[in-house]
Amino acid sequence: MTKPDFDIAVIGAGSGGLTVAAAAAQFGQRVVLFEKGEMGGDCLNYGCVPSKALLAAAKQAHAFRSAERFGITPQEPQVDFAKVMAHVRRAIAAIEPNDSQERFEKLGVTVIRAAARFVSAQTVEAEGRTYTARRIAVATGSRAATPPIPGLKDVPYLTNETIFENQTLPSHLIIIGGGPIGMEMAQAHRRLGAEVTVLEGAGPLAKDDPELTAIVIEKLKAEGIRIVAPAAIAAIAKVPEGIAVTTKDHGVITGSHLLVAAGRQPNIEGLNLEAAGIAYTKRGITVDKGLKSSNPKVYAVGDVAGGLQFTHVAGYHAGLVIRNALFGLPVKADAVIPWVTYTDPELAHVGLTEAQARETHGSSLKVLRWPFHENDRAQAEGRSEGLVKVITGKRGKILGASIVGAQAGEIIHPWVQAITKGFRIGAMVAPVAPYPTRGEANRRAAVTYFADFASNIWVRRVIRTVSTLRP
Repeated sequence: MTKPDFDIAVIGAGSGGLTVAAAAAQFGQRVVLFEKGEMGGDCLNYGCVPSKALLAAAKQAHAFRSAERFGITPQEPQVDFAKVMAHVRRAIAAIEPNDSQERFEKLGVTVIRAAARFVSAQTVEAEGRTYTARRIAVATGSRAATPPIPGLKDVPYLTNETIFENQTLPSHLIIIGGGPIGMEMAQAHRRLGAEVTVLEGAGPLAKDDPELTAIVIEKLKAEGIRIVAPAAIAAIAKVPEGIAVTTKDHGVITGSHLLVAAGRQPNIEGLNLEAAGIAYTKRGITVDKGLKSSNPKVYAVGDVAGGLQFTHVAGYHAGLVIRNALFGLPVKADAVIPWVTYTDPELAHVGLTEAQARETHGSSLKVLRWPFHENDRAQAEGRSEGLVKVITGKRGKILGASIVGAQAGEIIHPWVQAITKGFRIGAMVAPVAPYPTRGEANRRAAVTYFADFASNIWVRRVIRTVSTLRP
């Protein structure tokens, strides 16, 4: 058998693909990396990084308006939207060297800036040349889905891939989709001065616990964002004022700009997966628990594998591929995956929601809560909205945790560790939390699990017995 050109070929230079390529090269493997677009993929160029940079700018603008409670005269900020977007580009530029072609070539990776397609089980073609590899990792990610709405294709609209190129603040931004992307962009643009309407077909942020979601929605509405849900869209048309969206139940909504944030679809077109015997569906490449496709020489990593679509999932997948492809170790993609929606307040979750837990754990279920208005740091900062909510099962096993509030994405970390390690709730009570911190609310929520013990008659009898026996 002819020796393959490379040990590992990676298609896609997003988070997952770059991690596979870098790790394999550092272990001395011959690696070729294909990328037809921007190095760094969706997260760096169109997703996580630019969206959080825009949210940070919007937070500063909001601080101008909401300073009165601190004894500071509030004022309407003067927003130069072009300069805001320059800040977004600077954030991307600061990270770009880590994902650059130059860096990976210095690591020993052969970087091909072109689309790759399969021509056989272990061979891909790019720009007329073929490349063979022992193992291939497909990490092509996903893109914004285009819902089948009459008239949508006939009007200019934004997606996450184009909204950060916009240099003019929309006078009225209409957003189709009330998921994390839609709600984050709604708040960012509203705080920067745009009128915003969100149209959601079901429920906004429906993946999360409705008790906590309601707090986020209330805050967004209080800031002036119109959220229409459920909203069935009948048609979209271009009008002199901009874009007109006709709904079946809420009339016609006219805006200057339209953002479509109604789900994602995997980037599998053009890969010629059939030539390599790779099974797939509209959700992505079909993989087993070890991320292998129906072609055992080919893995799928990240969004294109059809599961949870987060950058940290792609990074996790990449680690599994390296362990299996390089060291032959058995792997299984079964980690506990947290997620965060970076609105203000933030919404973070890991494990089971209350509704999910009730389906499987019945009477053993306990729901623990600690509100941030009972947290001294939250009160001192004037940000006391939200709570920590924890779900426990039999013998106090931690099943899930959700947090809504400032810095929820940071405060969720101990619960991720606890569920990953299979901890019971007592493990969250033992550590001493520094005071005053928002993270102290985690411990206070855990302590409530034992609140019934104080009134338990047998516990009280034990205390009386001990008291009488001690000198």
